[in-house]
Amino acid sequence: MSAMNDMIQAGIDATDRRIVLATQGGLPLEREPYAAVARAAGVPAGEVMRRLRRMLDCGIIRRIGAVPNHYALGFKANGMSVWDVDDARVDALGPRVGALEFVSHCYQRPRVPPHWPFNLFAMVHERDRGEVGEKLAVIAALLGDACRGHEVLYSTRILKKTGLRLAG
Repeated sequence: MSAMNDMIQAGIDATDRRIVLATQGGLPLEREPYAAVARAAGVPAGEVMRRLRRMLDCGIIRRIGAVPNHYALGFKANGMSVWDVDDARVDALGPRVGALEFVSHCYQRPRVPPHWPFNLFAMVHERDRGEVGEKLAVIAALLGDACRGHEVLYSTRILKKTGLRLAG
């Protein structure tokens, strides 16, 4: 309930709530998904687009994007690579790693010495571990001498990816 209260205080009204409810399970798989959301929310499609943009801009919602099932697409080796990158250079190098076409997401996290020396994370999805290794070599070359080491953590099962869910 606290998350909903925060959203109300941030400026969500009943129409925004209907739009969130209509999209939280994913956009409809049809030619004009926002028109379908508009019908479900009872507002014009242009209003849906304006409100979604406002909610993105204010941080009420973080993003709108595809969440593929990598396994169904044939990508069986899903490796979260973790990198020990010089703190003075990670802000410059992180966006370059994240811009690589084979990195689905990349972010910086604090180290937890002495057990966890890694501060840069980059997810790589490939058909097999050999292909992941090839991509990690590209990342290692990009990071160069700023990198003191890395590991790769492979997925062992599919986790359900969902965000905040509002009750109908």
